[in-house]
Amino acid sequence: MTTMTDASVREFKMPDVGEGLTEAEILKWYVQPGDTVTDGQVVCEVETAKAAVELPIPYDGVVRELHFPEGTTVDVGTAIIAVDVTGGVPAAEAQASAEEAPAERPAAEEPEQEGRKPVLVGYGVAESSTRRRPRKTAATAGEEALHAAAALQSELNGHGTQVARPLAKPPVRKLAKDLGVDLATVRPSGPDGIITREDVHAAVAPAPAPAAPAAVEAPAVVQAPAPVVTYDGARETRIPVKGVRRATAQAMVGSAFTAPHVTEFVTVDVTRTMKLVEELKQDRDMQGLRVNPLLLITKALLVAIKRNPDVNASWDEANQEIVRKHYVNLGIAAATPRGLIVPNVKDAHDKTLPQLAEALGELVTTAREGRTSPAAMQGGTITITNVGVFGVDTGTPILNPGESAILAVGAIKLQPWVHKGKVKPRQVTTLALSFDHRLVDGELGSKVLADVAAVLEQPKRLITWG
Repeated sequence: MTTMTDASVREFKMPDVGEGLTEAEILKWYVQPGDTVTDGQVVCEVETAKAAVELPIPYDGVVRELHFPEGTTVDVGTAIIAVDVTGGVPAAEAQASAEEAPAERPAAEEPEQEGRKPVLVGYGVAESSTRRRPRKTAATAGEEALHAAAALQSELNGHGTQVARPLAKPPVRKLAKDLGVDLATVRPSGPDGIITREDVHAAVAPAPAPAAPAAVEAPAVVQAPAPVVTYDGARETRIPVKGVRRATAQAMVGSAFTAPHVTEFVTVDVTRTMKLVEELKQDRDMQGLRVNPLLLITKALLVAIKRNPDVNASWDEANQEIVRKHYVNLGIAAATPRGLIVPNVKDAHDKTLPQLAEALGELVTTAREGRTSPAAMQGGTITITNVGVFGVDTGTPILNPGESAILAVGAIKLQPWVHKGKVKPRQVTTLALSFDHRLVDGELGSKVLADVAAVLEQPKRLITWG
């Protein structure tokens, strides 16, 4: 048996799939040693401090070794899987096979044989039936297609025509989509301007800190899997806190003891809003979309922010500045099996009601399926948490780190309410707004909460105020 050289083995390292992440836990391996993998194939699922993410392998070959079992937390930059890129063929045999491949010759130099179809110029033909060229893989074919597209782009550019679509393989496009990276902003490093996986990761990775001189690189620290410890008849169960739950716990502690929280409450009659929800469900423009009270509550908050823009801000501790945001990335707190996450709807302020319904529906579905990307949880400016789905009247929510306010929505219940001078059963809910008192004073916070309540009580204000 021929021994393979080290050059035939590629080590795939744990990438930083978010912004500045340092580690990730391997949740599940989709391949085992001996399996054949192709460029772009998902080989494992990992959980970071932000979300669960599937990792595609960036080359073809045969899996030689999985360096870590499922449940292990691994530092970013540590090799997690070894792949033999020769496809399991011994290096000596691969070299011999390469030497047997005939040189390419122009078709004009090759005498045409009876019954044989013409070949493309530049590819040549086999000299005899006993000699053959190496089989072209799907990855090679994809690369040739990209090179051809690059050549076409170069030719068109020479004639004054601009081709705006960046060049990248489908797996690279999927990776960019998962990480929220616009390929048009990525600087390509591949041949003919092709964008590689490394280019995409470089676009989201923070700039590396300068290395200290004469420093000795320390080996990566790997946390061994910490299983749930249980015993027959035991009165306690210990559950390791890691991944999303650990990140959430750290963020909430930091927020609670950094930003001075103030919470205000208001109870409001939302009967008209509930009637509008039912009417919208029958509207032709809303067919196939998720229409529920949260949609109108979201729209009410956006109207309140438009009327009180100072609430949509953040506190810059380093520069001692208040940073007012002229856009709204609206976060929606979602409970998942891995813990609480807060993905946000980008530029929610610019969306129509149908567009907002579509975005909220996709956000909720993606979160429940565990497919929320790290990019979807970054850059939020203000948040809504709907505790009413659990039958809770309301609560005192803790701010999402870096945001100035969070609105908690309680359960909507039929209650006796004074309406037009008479006690009637009405749909009522309680809202709670927590805000950072460093940049939102009591007056501003009260105005925002009062505006949300006013819109929900009289939803026609969506037209006059929105």
